[in-house]
Amino acid sequence: MALVAALGMVGASISFEVAGKKVGSLTVNIVRLIQGLIFLSITSFFVRGIPFPIDASLKEYTFLGISGFIGMFLGDLFMFESFVLLGARITTLIMTAVPVVTALSAWIILGETLSFQEGIAILLTIGGIFLVMFYGNRKGKGEKKEKFPIKGILCAIGGVLGQSLGLIFSKIGLESYDPLAATQIRVIVATIAFIILISIRGKWGEVKKGTKDKAALKWLVVGSFFGPFVGVTAMLIALKNASAGIVSTLSSTSPILVIPFCIFIFKEKVRPIEILGAIISVGGASLFFI
Repeated sequence: MALVAALGMVGASISFEVAGKKVGSLTVNIVRLIQGLIFLSITSFFVRGIPFPIDASLKEYTFLGISGFIGMFLGDLFMFESFVLLGARITTLIMTAVPVVTALSAWIILGETLSFQEGIAILLTIGGIFLVMFYGNRKGKGEKKEKFPIKGILCAIGGVLGQSLGLIFSKIGLESYDPLAATQIRVIVATIAFIILISIRGKWGEVKKGTKDKAALKWLVVGSFFGPFVGVTAMLIALKNASAGIVSTLSSTSPILVIPFCIFIFKEKVRPIEILGAIISVGGASLFFI
């Protein structure tokens, strides 16, 4: 189930990359959140007996709401733009830095300590990412140079910061509350934030036009199904049947699992050194959970 969760994230990343290039990241965000909320509500009804998180306390609503705004609104706003600019493979790889930034944020905000092993994990994760980014711009003779736009890299970094800080606030607000319902609260807040943003920027015409693109809409449905529904549900099942460390490690393998899909679907040429970089980065992230 942990591997299914990782594959769910791969399916969502690829689907949202394709849809984002067709209709833009803003349309992708609002549509996938609404679709994801529908899937989550259906799951919650069968798992918890209630479709919506009406049993949360004020504290849980407050901190999970802040988490949803920072992580699923700001973080995903940047991350999905990165999908469009950098693609699923590179964005997913950069997102392996989330445990690194989360650990550093917890050290600064919550006063949690960093062990020697976690320090090594940070170095490995960042080293793997830099290996791919560096060699991605050093193609051999006759090969097309792969370009990583600065805007795309900054958006991916923004996604990492947003998701990491979102996790910190989730930890404060979650405690003994149900993870599925907590995800619903985060999604609801993020949806409201995107509605306000789209209204301020006057982009409803663009969103409406995007929803009429049948090809993009199919990819959005697929992404919403694999991400918030399959990914989250599989993660919860895995956590009930295995230790959190094993689940976290297996579910973080998406940067490696996404490579063959990008080769066959997007016809991307991936060098062995880039595969090695992805393995090193995922290995570093795994050290946080072992």
